[in-house]
Amino acid sequence: MKRNIKILFFSALIFLASCQPSLNTYNPTPGSAKFTSYVAVGNSLTAGYESGALFISGQKYSWDNMLATQMKSVGMSAQFKTPYMPTEDGVGVSEGGGTPVFRTKLILGYSKDCTGKTSLGPVPANPNASQAALYKEITTSVASGGPYNNLGIPGIKVTDLFSTKLALRNPFFTRIYNPSFGPVLLNYAKEVNPTFFSLWIGNNDVLGYAASGGVGDFITPMDGPEGVGFTASATAAVKYLASITSGGVVASIPDITSIPYFNTVPYNPIPITSQAQADQLNAAYAQYNGFMKANGLPYRINFHVGANAMVISDPSMPLPDSLSFLKIRQIKSDELVMLEIPGDSLKCAFWGTVKPVPDQYVLTESEISKVQTAIQNYNTVLKNLANQYSLAYVDFYTILKSVEKKGITEDGILFTTKFITGNLFSFDGVHLTPQGNGVVANYFIDAINAKYGSNIPKVVVSEIPGIQFPN
Repeated sequence: MKRNIKILFFSALIFLASCQPSLNTYNPTPGSAKFTSYVAVGNSLTAGYESGALFISGQKYSWDNMLATQMKSVGMSAQFKTPYMPTEDGVGVSEGGGTPVFRTKLILGYSKDCTGKTSLGPVPANPNASQAALYKEITTSVASGGPYNNLGIPGIKVTDLFSTKLALRNPFFTRIYNPSFGPVLLNYAKEVNPTFFSLWIGNNDVLGYAASGGVGDFITPMDGPEGVGFTASATAAVKYLASITSGGVVASIPDITSIPYFNTVPYNPIPITSQAQADQLNAAYAQYNGFMKANGLPYRINFHVGANAMVISDPSMPLPDSLSFLKIRQIKSDELVMLEIPGDSLKCAFWGTVKPVPDQYVLTESEISKVQTAIQNYNTVLKNLANQYSLAYVDFYTILKSVEKKGITEDGILFTTKFITGNLFSFDGVHLTPQGNGVVANYFIDAINAKYGSNIPKVVVSEIPGIQFPN
């Protein structure tokens, strides 16, 4: 009996051993693609811009740099060169409208508001950095270290790929500008003799408009020649990149109205704790309400105890310019507030109650509609181009919508679109965290593998640094 038990026991061990997965079964292969030299063309998302700035570690954890690392196992032999910034604090430009303001990256730190309350939130890594010093850092040439494979230029639109004046307007391109390569960014791609490319662009063609509340920029029109219209510009870009490589991947534009920059500050951040306070404010707007009623207009401003919608400026209201002072109303629940709205102005300067919130900090219903329509039209063009040139396609529009609804778990880490705690977006509410870039890199890998029959190994997201909290 004991002998039979021993036989069964050892037989079970042999069976279990035969079921164990082999560590050597994964076989990276290029499939039909040629990954010898890879060039990445795009904007700040490709550059590795993070937490409001471009800095060294952010660039190292850009999704395309991680993708290039994974490509080494499937035949990439050329170096993937990135134009690294000179400091870890980096340099960035404020996302909102108005005069550009240079700043260092954002980190989590403690700050005191106008009421004397201390809280944890994004603060500049170096609040004392001068504008002159930051401008020097961002414009100091690194062209001698090129040509570069990472051609992600923060702030560019698809139309900028063909501009002969980009080096005069965009300091992030100024720093890599090489007279021998010429003034047109797209032509820099051929300098690394690429066999494979990625193109993720178009976000800024609507983001500038959206982040300025529809005040400080315009949405790139669909029509118009190369360098003016989105369709012609995207078509020319993909055609050119496809002509100098043997394969590539194009990515769609996510719905930017889903990102934390537009969804962190609520529409109703005005707390009223007493009926007397509400009555006082309502009395101040009684004449406004009476005018709107007398003229058959639907606008009313009313306050109550609890959380209240902000009063905002809305120049699009159907009133003559002579009555521009009446072009104010309470924000609707489905309208969006910018992350960079001055919090102290809401708390201590009577913004949203006595003083309307300036238009540049709000994205209204009609503005949201314009942004979303443009994105959908852009993505139709990009998907058609991917099909026309037989390229891989990453549908980040659908991906982000899914993450917004239910999140995504990768390597045991939950990613959502919540600001900071969602792990996906960095402290500027627009760009990705290092781990978020790892997730994105894997979506690119999935699309490339599916299209070309390759077997590029995925990035291990759990090995990438997460959000750093202060001690």
